[in-house]
Amino acid sequence: MASVNYKADGIVFDIQRFSVHDGPGIRTIVFLKGCPLSCLWCSNPESQKLAPIVMFQRDKCIGCEKCLHACKFGAINLDAPKRVDHRACTSCGECASICPTGALVLKGERMTVEKVVSVLKKDTVTYRKSGGGITLSGGEPLVQWAFAAELLKACKAQGWHTAMETTGHASEDAVEAVFPYVDLALLDIKSMDPQTHKRATGITPEVIHRNAPRIAQLSQTVVRVPTIPSINATDEEFVRISHFAKTLQGVDTIHVLPYHTYGENKYDLIGKDYPMGGEIKPLPPEDAARFQRIVQGQGLRCIVGG
Repeated sequence: MASVNYKADGIVFDIQRFSVHDGPGIRTIVFLKGCPLSCLWCSNPESQKLAPIVMFQRDKCIGCEKCLHACKFGAINLDAPKRVDHRACTSCGECASICPTGALVLKGERMTVEKVVSVLKKDTVTYRKSGGGITLSGGEPLVQWAFAAELLKACKAQGWHTAMETTGHASEDAVEAVFPYVDLALLDIKSMDPQTHKRATGITPEVIHRNAPRIAQLSQTVVRVPTIPSINATDEEFVRISHFAKTLQGVDTIHVLPYHTYGENKYDLIGKDYPMGGEIKPLPPEDAARFQRIVQGQGLRCIVGG
């Protein structure tokens, strides 16, 4: 096992314990900041920028005004419904640290590998008994690939199963550094069409499609398709994605991830409008079942959800 730099650090915005998704068994998910994509349906919009961000939950606010006096940059406006002017905010966290009710929360903390592992060790017995482990998510963990690589090496040194949710959009150096330590890659393929992909995520998919074969060589890989009505929820798209998946070494499974609006309220918490609006509804179960049959007809396993 390669040596681990336990002092390497990165920006983490959440650590979610006792998850039964995103890999086998019971898992802890470590969410890293930063993402090169800006998916219209993103359920973690607070993760997109690498810098920490202040979130405001107005129903917890008691109007004590402590945040107003703590902010040295004029970013707090008590009369504004969203409270924080993110153009002026420097993400110093002073307002959040003094807020007595948690109405203001700073999402994003610089943590060392050593500190993250100390949190993960709390559930060592659970990982062993359930066949679970650690999943890196985000954002896109490959934005902080040097930190991700050291954290994954540390997890492997503990004997834990490792997984990563990834868009696959990264440099070749990042792929080569990270995926030797990833037991299971959960690789999003959102569209095979460059125009559709750019409209939905802000970037074209060439880098993702170029990296996918190498990721599949280095890690067991499952292709996952966030399935969004009006964007990629079509029979033709699933045929194309299935054909692509079959070119990837060892890939035999596709997950259909139906569109949901679970992250919609987070946009308000960071002072943004939800890009999808209210006109697009969750994916109907019958559509998900049809896409599942299409994938299976291409000779691949298919799971709705995952």
